[in-house]
Amino acid sequence: MPEIAWEYKLGNRSALEWVLDRYKERKPRDLTIREKSDVYRFANYKEHVIDLLMRVCRVSVRTMQIVQAMQTETG
Repeated sequence: MPEIAWEYKLGNRSALEWVLDRYKERKPRDLTIREKSDVYRFANYKEHVIDLLMRVCRVSVRTMQIVQAMQTETG
């Protein structure tokens, strides 16, 4: 991923960090819920997540290019 993609922030984290955090595998802490629920597995959704990461990366890079161009014009 281009370094500039990590510079586009949503709050205090980059958009890429946000997506990676949201889609990481988690298990419920409560044992009863863990036993009775279908646990999210990254492997089941990896194509979707990879596609989403590629789109977020593209938007992040383009947004940062626009921001840098605006700063150059006004600076």
